[in-house]
Amino acid sequence: MQPTGPSNLEMLLPFVGMFAIFYFLIIRPQGKKMKDHEKFVTELKRGDEVVTSGGILGVVDGLTDQIVTLEVSSGVKMKILKKQIAGAQQAAINTVSAKK
Repeated sequence: MQPTGPSNLEMLLPFVGMFAIFYFLIIRPQGKKMKDHEKFVTELKRGDEVVTSGGILGVVDGLTDQIVTLEVSSGVKMKILKKQIAGAQQAAINTVSAKK
């Protein structure tokens, strides 16, 4: 008699386990982070202090559907894409301070 090999279900089980680990450790948290960022960007209003993904700090001076006008210094304004806003300025400063 020849020995029998593992069944198809037994061979598939490790792959299902790996997918579950990837889902709960990588995919799900990333989706939640994206949803929180989208909510933050849609709730932006004039006067909010923000930081861009490029590290520029500024105050929201104007808003359109896709463009944000930031005042980065007294009288200096720049237009950037709304999706390039990384987060609130105070949250970014707190994160940098905590790493020191």
